[in-house]
Amino acid sequence: MLKIKTLNNISASGLSRLPADRYEIVDELDSADAVLVRSADMHAVELPASVLAVGRAGAGTNNIPVAKLSKQGVVVFNAPGANANAVKELVLAGMLISARNLHDALGFVAGLQAEHMEETIESQKKRFVGNELAGRTLGVVGLGAIGVRVANAARALGMRVVGFDPHMTVDGAWALSSDVIKASGLNELFSSCDFISFHVPLIDATRGLFNAQALTVLKPGATLLNFSRDGIVDAEALKQGLNDGRIGRYVSDFPKGDLIRHPRVIALPHLGASTHEAEENCAVMVVDQVRDYLENGNISHSVNFPSTRMSRGARSRICIANLNKPNMIGQLSQVLGANGINISQMHNASKGENAYNLVDVDNEVGTEVLTQLRAIDGVLSVRVV
Repeated sequence: MLKIKTLNNISASGLSRLPADRYEIVDELDSADAVLVRSADMHAVELPASVLAVGRAGAGTNNIPVAKLSKQGVVVFNAPGANANAVKELVLAGMLISARNLHDALGFVAGLQAEHMEETIESQKKRFVGNELAGRTLGVVGLGAIGVRVANAARALGMRVVGFDPHMTVDGAWALSSDVIKASGLNELFSSCDFISFHVPLIDATRGLFNAQALTVLKPGATLLNFSRDGIVDAEALKQGLNDGRIGRYVSDFPKGDLIRHPRVIALPHLGASTHEAEENCAVMVVDQVRDYLENGNISHSVNFPSTRMSRGARSRICIANLNKPNMIGQLSQVLGANGINISQMHNASKGENAYNLVDVDNEVGTEVLTQLRAIDGVLSVRVV
């Protein structure tokens, strides 16, 4: 039996894809083969050596110590795109709430007294006059699974859309509406858009992507929408822009204690992927990936190891995670050859500092061979499936 530990409630739609005769959901980490997680912070969690994979039922992996797990040969999976529609719809809601002053209007109605309510509404509703989205310009920073959907949906609403993503994939380019304008740089986008929505991961290169310099070129009164990660928008630049009016509204899924009551801030409690559909999609996607890895050694949508897939075609399959360094394949082949093991087929791929090998062989692989493979400098993990 393969043992799976869940650190959060994982949708039953996902867990049901683990056959009961082969998988067991366990209460303890001890001897677990894989961990499934949503938002639980794993940085202080010590995983036993038995753990082969961690599956994040969502896109971001900030709550997972990816670098540490990479050194242990633990493959970390995520579910990019599975919650894209949920986030897209929330971004559209954020634009509508800000453009039509719905946040303020709802607060006004909640404070009304029954007496003379109709007269008060008619006399005060002009305070909440807003703008239509059609004809306005939306800038989308990051054209991945979510950003493309946001851009296309905005076009369908009659908005002019400007996009920027220097690392856009071919699949993303095919999916993006052809009339989305491609900005040559962030300054061009910041200076020309009424709304700006961020859809990039939080890494060193994107931390503080919107900063004091960006504030100097921002179109006056523009609305910033941050449903990506808190650190994408520099806190000091945000405060300055809100206080002097250069930022018209800030709509965010990441409340900041000193800004939640600012009159131009609309903060939501991290609702981006909080739909039943998104939770099910993420769980199904990541469970399928973890299962394929445990049973066949195949990797797809890993954040620390390369996508590697090979159909089964021999008696045994050896799965080897290693550092991406010269002569690794030669050393692996030498050990197998010295033990009289014939390679039927092999696939190798690398991703940054890490590499991964699937090796199908015609022989049974004994523990001595595995010990010799693990002894090679740079090998992180070895197993047979």
